[in-house]
Amino acid sequence: MQIQAICTDIDGTLLNGDRVLSPRLLSAIAKLPKDFPVILASSRMPDAMRHLQRDMGRLGEPLICYNGGFVIHDEPKEVLDDVSISLDHCEALVKIAKGTQVHVSLYQGEEWFEPEYDYWAEREAKNTRVDPTLQPLDQVLALWKGRKKGAHKVMCMGPADEIDFFFQNAAQHMGTDLHLYRSKDTYIEIAPKSISKASALELLLERKYGFGLESVMAFGDNYNDIEMLEAVGLGVAVGNAREEVKAIADRVTLSNKEDGVAVMIEEMLLG
Repeated sequence: MQIQAICTDIDGTLLNGDRVLSPRLLSAIAKLPKDFPVILASSRMPDAMRHLQRDMGRLGEPLICYNGGFVIHDEPKEVLDDVSISLDHCEALVKIAKGTQVHVSLYQGEEWFEPEYDYWAEREAKNTRVDPTLQPLDQVLALWKGRKKGAHKVMCMGPADEIDFFFQNAAQHMGTDLHLYRSKDTYIEIAPKSISKASALELLLERKYGFGLESVMAFGDNYNDIEMLEAVGLGVAVGNAREEVKAIADRVTLSNKEDGVAVMIEEMLLG
């Protein structure tokens, strides 16, 4: 099999224990040809991914954002796919959180809206190196109604017991249309059920490259990476991945803290 591109998850996969790109990883990527695609696929918003591209010397390459709901190519600027949560569902999710300690964040394209800069917003800003726009969520939803827009992602953060309640309530009423993903006990990431990293990658390859999924080596660690790892030619789970991810992977490399992605790049592409 000839590997012609890499597609990788970010958090828990590409980033090390300090949540940065390690020197070994940067060195391995620098040795790849400039026309060899290194595609980032994440639940993150675009600007939370671009600074990583910049560090890798890969700014302008395609980005699979919001787990596949927003696929963009920056040079030239082009939106390849745009799938959002309906406004009705957004309003229902905000309503479920009212009167609880669940903190709701709304994402649409290049924008991230927070009702206040509290512990949860500050933590997310620190992790992603992006600052939110502070605006009451009711105002955001009213603005979106005028534009006939929805959210690419709704993220809920809060105490584990309240997140449990929110998850059960939202899944019961909207689970057929939305994918509710528990990235941590205190986090829920919500996206349309019709999209995935795998479907986004397939579309991107069809539109921009002359090869298919079978020529891609992909990396991941969590449930939202499973379809992608199954779909590509070489699906690699990092050593810290969930057992369900390791079970479907073609290969298991070292953990993200041990430069697992760099090890596989060195072995498969630089050896």
